[in-house]
Amino acid sequence: MSKTFYVTTPLYYVNAEPHIGHAYTTLAADVLVRHKRARGGSAFLLTGTDEHGANIEKVAKAAGKSPQAWSDEVAARFRTMWEALGIRFDDFIRTTEPRHEKQVQKVFERLLKSGDIYRGSYEGLYCLPCEAYYDEGELLAGNCPVHGRAVEHLREESYFFKLSRFEKPLLDYYEKHPEFLAPSWRASELTNWVKSGLKDISVSRTKVAWGIPVLSDPKHTIYVWFDALQNYITAIGYDPDIGAVPGAGGRGRSTFHEGEPSPEPGTRNRSSFEELWPADVQLVGKEIYRFHGVIWPAMLMALDLALPRQVFALGWWTVEGEKMSKSRGNMIDPRELVAEYGVDALRYFLFREVPFGGDGDFSREAFKTRYNADLANGLGNLTARVIQLVEKNLAGEIPRRPALEGKVFGTGVLAKQSEKIYAAMDALAFHEALGLIWEQIAELNRTVDREKPWATAKTDPEAFKFLMFDLVWSLRLISDWIAPFMPETARKMQEQLGAQAAGGWGKLAKGDSLFPRKTEEKAP
Repeated sequence: MSKTFYVTTPLYYVNAEPHIGHAYTTLAADVLVRHKRARGGSAFLLTGTDEHGANIEKVAKAAGKSPQAWSDEVAARFRTMWEALGIRFDDFIRTTEPRHEKQVQKVFERLLKSGDIYRGSYEGLYCLPCEAYYDEGELLAGNCPVHGRAVEHLREESYFFKLSRFEKPLLDYYEKHPEFLAPSWRASELTNWVKSGLKDISVSRTKVAWGIPVLSDPKHTIYVWFDALQNYITAIGYDPDIGAVPGAGGRGRSTFHEGEPSPEPGTRNRSSFEELWPADVQLVGKEIYRFHGVIWPAMLMALDLALPRQVFALGWWTVEGEKMSKSRGNMIDPRELVAEYGVDALRYFLFREVPFGGDGDFSREAFKTRYNADLANGLGNLTARVIQLVEKNLAGEIPRRPALEGKVFGTGVLAKQSEKIYAAMDALAFHEALGLIWEQIAELNRTVDREKPWATAKTDPEAFKFLMFDLVWSLRLISDWIAPFMPETARKMQEQLGAQAAGGWGKLAKGDSLFPRKTEEKAP
């Protein structure tokens, strides 16, 4: 059975509305999956929501709703947001679904039987928003290092996972598989933490009702992180009783068509666990890197399952130099940007502005500047100029390539860039890939300025045809390159450049401007 390229996002916690940070991670997964499919491979994107835990109980109660009703509403908003951003996910897993809860309970019982989980009592410093305990040395000025708020001292009976048993196996794995923790400059943080000594971790709660009950001891609910991490295997058919259920996985592979809604559970072709696992890339935020780079692989080792090929930690987005928060009133809703600039402009900006994996700062002025410079004046202007020249002088027809000696313009030069761009995409160097593409766009604009085809059409018709042939085919190549990042723009370009529904290429036809220039001061 062939291996399908399997990409996951973290499960987004339903304590708040989706924002640009969530969008960034999920868009990255979508870009990668589109790239793999465009190169002829099969790929599968899993995303979803994490819905258990004390924090959800708290916010639901404050809203006057049950935890399930609250989770239903917020999960629906995430799905709607992803579809609005052109994200074609293959499956959307929710931790409150029976297909997940049942297998999580089985995993717990299996690890209890093997001795990797045992009962004891726990005392420690707990952050409610993180749903996590911290050692005193990890706190910043006595507060949670992620949320900057006070932690609580808790003591309760608990079941523990023997994380300490996996200290050496994890370090050995990191050494043998340096690509596992990415980007490489973040890996030392986790490696050093493991080297400092791993402690067993609490994996159940007696004071949290909103969770998955332990089958053999129902007064305990399973710790939200131990529950949620398993989604990456429960969604694709893992059953600890029999290893995996052939055909019981998520939805389809490479089956999407543009304009089609994302699937509901059970509506796509089935993919087996063996076809998908191990995951090829698991994208996470840097604040949950430890869970995914240490605890998750230890859990998989305890289950005798292969580890993901790579866990990639993304940085945080700030807004105008400040951390996003409701209290500051600076949360960025991607839908507002889409309404003003279009979805592809947002997709382009997020991956062009910041090297993938690093921290980024969102600025409305920077967004508008990139839109005008790179999209309106760059790609949009180039496409419009070329099509207009062909329509005016060649009635929209592209002739056979004339045999002119010594003339080398775009196509031959650009084609040599493809492998560099594809290599950058495979390495998740999205910023680099877009940089390479826009270098070629800039060079083509310079070619038009230098060659002055509007004059050449009158003085040397054959040279004009040669140049137009090269420019049109260069733009067709560029439309393929940008498709993972900007699928709607790529489609519009190809239509204007003569793509025919039945295949092949026909006459060019200038349509609406790809990116109308923004001159007003209106903020998105």
